[in-house]
Amino acid sequence: MARPAKGANADAAMLDLLAKDGVIANLRASSKKQVLQELARHAADAVDQSQRNVFDVLLERERLGTTGIGRGIAIPHGKLPSLDRVYGLFAKLAAPIDFEAVDDRPVDLVFLLLAPAAAGADHLKALARISRILRDDALCEKLRRSDTPDAILAVLTEGERAHAA
Repeated sequence: MARPAKGANADAAMLDLLAKDGVIANLRASSKKQVLQELARHAADAVDQSQRNVFDVLLERERLGTTGIGRGIAIPHGKLPSLDRVYGLFAKLAAPIDFEAVDDRPVDLVFLLLAPAAAGADHLKALARISRILRDDALCEKLRRSDTPDAILAVLTEGERAHAA
């Protein structure tokens, strides 16, 4: 899935959160639950966890409130006790699905974030960084037009450079 972040530093570059194999270009799913199951399946090997453990953490977080932040974007996230670094996975859905987003719009761009249980500040910094990048409407349109993992990764890293503080 993702190349490990350097140390547990969530301020590490996007390439440290995501690698080419951490990008899914056209994920096929017909429901929020199916998206979370597919993301858990893709993430399980990279974080050396069972697919069920990853899925349960994501589902538990969704029960607290949707991670669909609006404008077609969701950032499901969770913490797993045995992780020692932050991991990311980006998926562009083949077709938008209902994610119970705050604006009631269907979601087609999903950034999964998994962090160590003790990574309070690092987890929040990574969430803020991803949210800041995905707030750019022009960048999201480029992501929606991109059809390969390489093209999506290029747009995400371009967005990070443009939004670097």
